[in-house]
Amino acid sequence: MRVRILVAGKPALAYAKSGVAEYLKRLGRYGSFELEMLKAGDSESVSAALLERSAGSHRIAMDERGKALTTRDWADHFAALEMRGEIKSLCFLIGASDGHTPELRAACDAVWSLSTLTMQHELALVVLLEQLYRVATLRRGEPYHR
Repeated sequence: MRVRILVAGKPALAYAKSGVAEYLKRLGRYGSFELEMLKAGDSESVSAALLERSAGSHRIAMDERGKALTTRDWADHFAALEMRGEIKSLCFLIGASDGHTPELRAACDAVWSLSTLTMQHELALVVLLEQLYRVATLRRGEPYHR
């Protein structure tokens, strides 16, 4: 299953750039993980672009109002999606600085939270990539997830 991460804007902060680069490099050993950065803007234009670019994929919006899951829950969810067979692409959506529109959240297959805290979107991207890496190692039985 191909995993795509769609995010509004490019990371500008040094820690975010290096974190993104590090986790994308690590994830390369575990399958197809792609990061696509869309033009930043207001929530309406970004949400419309995210929906357009993720058409045909199983969509998961990352939003502080979403469902809080454990890392093991994520791993179980990935396994269930793979077992279904018809899902070829999974898209994680990180929106504009003012969040997703209600229309985007309604159009997604799931809305998950990385934290109940409101998070700057560059930090959310690094946290998302780290969790994807953690799930990948957990599913392979590697020791990263203790």
